[in-house]
Amino acid sequence: MDSQAYARVRLDSVVGVAIADAYLAAPLRDERARPAYAAFCRETVRQYQFLVGPVEFGGLGVTVRVVDADPYPDVASMVDDVRRRRLKVWSSAATGNPHPYLGDAENDMFRAVHDVFGHAATGRGFDRHGEEAAWLKHSTMYSWLAGRALATETRGQNCARIYRYPSGRFPEQKAVLLPRVFSDPRRVWDAGAERRVAASR
Repeated sequence: MDSQAYARVRLDSVVGVAIADAYLAAPLRDERARPAYAAFCRETVRQYQFLVGPVEFGGLGVTVRVVDADPYPDVASMVDDVRRRRLKVWSSAATGNPHPYLGDAENDMFRAVHDVFGHAATGRGFDRHGEEAAWLKHSTMYSWLAGRALATETRGQNCARIYRYPSGRFPEQKAVLLPRVFSDPRRVWDAGAERRVAASR
């Protein structure tokens, strides 16, 4: 898919609310999600190694610094940093919202690769449409199994935050799998398919 397609991505509110409710209704941890999260961790670490690896050895040479507060007011300032081969990531430990499967270091690695390979790669911001575009773009770098965990970590959490937490705070992090209809990127391009399922839930 070309970059112009990601510029047109929009998240339907009916779908977003259904995803938010599915996320919030799920338990904190589901053992059936363990294989997906194990694959997600392995693939995220490989992406991070590529991100920070020296350019002369085929990496992108980005210096990642973990900080204690949200470092960017908008996506443009983050993209500007990435162009200079640097990135600041909001510390997972500082948020007081521990993940039931990922350690803080793994979570920080994921935040870094998602910011670069999702948001910076599409130029889309942190509203519901930008988060949807970033999820779709970043999903192309994960296997199908790991992608199911990615959908929870991005689409699930963001929809819960946007539609059910109007104060802007993040919902409790979970290690679960969304229903397949909400974690399969191919469904997004099937006009109306997700909306029909969401409306029937």
